[in-house]
Amino acid sequence: MRFLIAGLFSLVLSAGQPTPQDCAGCHEVDLSKRPTAVHASLACTQCHSDITKLPHADKPAPVKCASCHAGQAKAYAGSVHGIAKKKGMTDAATCASCHGPAHEVTPKAEADSKIAKKNLPDTCGSCHSNPDFLAKHKIPFAKPVEAYKHSVHGKAVARGEESAPSCSDCHGYHDIIASRDPKASVNRENVAGTCGNCHSDVKTAFDESVHGKAVAAGFKGAPVCTDCHGEHNILAPAEAGSLVNASRVSAATCGRCHGDERISARYALSGDKVTAFEDSFHGLAMKGGQKTVANCASCHGVHNILSASDPRSMVNPKNLGSTCGKCHAGIGESFVAGPVHVRYAGVGEHASVKWIRIVYLFLIPLTIGFMLVHNGLDWLAKTRRNKHGHHTGERMPRMNLKFRIAHGMVVISFVTLVITGFALKYPDTWWVKTFVSDTILRAWAHRVAAVIMLVATGFHLIHLAFFKRDRVIIRELMPNWQDAKDIVNMFKYNLGFKVERPTFGMFGYAEKMEYWAFMWGTVVMAVTGVLLWAENWSLSRFPKWVLDAATAAHWYEAILATLSILVWHWYLVIFDPDVYPMDTAWLTGDTSGDHLRETRPAYYAALKAKQEAKEEASEETGEA
Repeated sequence: MRFLIAGLFSLVLSAGQPTPQDCAGCHEVDLSKRPTAVHASLACTQCHSDITKLPHADKPAPVKCASCHAGQAKAYAGSVHGIAKKKGMTDAATCASCHGPAHEVTPKAEADSKIAKKNLPDTCGSCHSNPDFLAKHKIPFAKPVEAYKHSVHGKAVARGEESAPSCSDCHGYHDIIASRDPKASVNRENVAGTCGNCHSDVKTAFDESVHGKAVAAGFKGAPVCTDCHGEHNILAPAEAGSLVNASRVSAATCGRCHGDERISARYALSGDKVTAFEDSFHGLAMKGGQKTVANCASCHGVHNILSASDPRSMVNPKNLGSTCGKCHAGIGESFVAGPVHVRYAGVGEHASVKWIRIVYLFLIPLTIGFMLVHNGLDWLAKTRRNKHGHHTGERMPRMNLKFRIAHGMVVISFVTLVITGFALKYPDTWWVKTFVSDTILRAWAHRVAAVIMLVATGFHLIHLAFFKRDRVIIRELMPNWQDAKDIVNMFKYNLGFKVERPTFGMFGYAEKMEYWAFMWGTVVMAVTGVLLWAENWSLSRFPKWVLDAATAAHWYEAILATLSILVWHWYLVIFDPDVYPMDTAWLTGDTSGDHLRETRPAYYAALKAKQEAKEEASEETGEA
């Protein structure tokens, strides 16, 4: 009986084309879902055309999407996916890989569609985010989908912005071809056009730029959109990791080509522009973390970069005033007429900068070399000999309170100036990143310290002007011929060619050299520092070479002053065996009477006589 019923059922079904309800009887298809699918209006046999009667064969022929989608199938056949499939790559993407099973294909406009703009990254990512798949097929791009999702485009798509591009907007749909193919939408020569589909105004500016014209002329090294912005990981300029962020664009983007020796040689470009910028105030400030300082794009433009000879160029001589004036209001014509991107030790520098460098590169080694030899011999000689005389522990006055106040202000300001100044020059060093990383604080600390230094110097000069008794130091500090003799005699003594140690007056040649070097250095640093601090005022009144010369002099004088303090002054007050561990005159006002008696006997005698006379006068006053 059972077989009879089955036979009758088969006869009924074979009488006409199977309906979806007929198929549902065996395949348990949920017909309630079909109205949301793209193929909802189709009968099963329109796709499974080989099935004409039931029951059908165990394995029906594969569905041929091309029977309805001939154009898409043709595009797919020529794509990287279609070619890979044809070559036998079993895991190459097929229609179902992207659209889903035929029964579940939903319109692109539906939120749950696999090819909806918002879902497309995950659809492509089913293969292109799979590290095993990428390694197996030697696909070079690392984590492209993850990068896209973090990009400005990916975030916009995730927010539901329909105008934002997803994978298919750049790579195509069914006709995705390899980027090396000249017809590919992401081929280098076509990238600008692809990006221009959304950014038409940028495309127009780029086509007119030196880069756009170079690309059009076939220069393979010329940059396109992706060279500057990245490919999948395009970030907003405001993001710290963006290749076009103000703090990175010069080094990470422009510098990648313009700092490359091979590209510079190939296209006859100047090879020192990047290094010159890095050595400039702007470059150093940027390394130090300043966000508002000028970068390459600030002066040359962004997409509209034109040759300097083009009247529209931001760096055309006629336009430099307005370009630099965006940051430096009131900039003078004499400044913009000067050369830019000039390294101090490079070609094209002004003669003043060249001679400042030559003078200091001669003066610094000569001066510091003399100090090292002098102090080294002195230290060796004193460590070999016993200290002279009888040590009584006597203390004698050396610096009164006014001198100590001025000296204390100099100590504080000088140390601050050295630390903050060298932090600007070497912003990448570990100690700067650890202790002086806040560039705004560093800049103001440097300026405040400079003011304190000038106030200390002014206080010292006013002190001498109003107190005649203390003004005697000016006379005592004046260099004379005896100082030259003392230097020679000290060398002879320390080398063992002279038995008697040279003696001095109130000040010896060491103090005289240091005092006048300090005064000269203060003037140089003050003048150059003011010019650099008030850069807008300076730029509006002086040609550019004046600030270049000021920068060079400020830098080299800073090196000389710092080394002089370390080698000369610190030896005199700390490391000299006669005063070690420290001459405390700058703290307490008095110094070792034994040291004065040995090195300045006449001065010691005068102090002693004055002290005794004062004591006698005090006793007489007491008796009266």
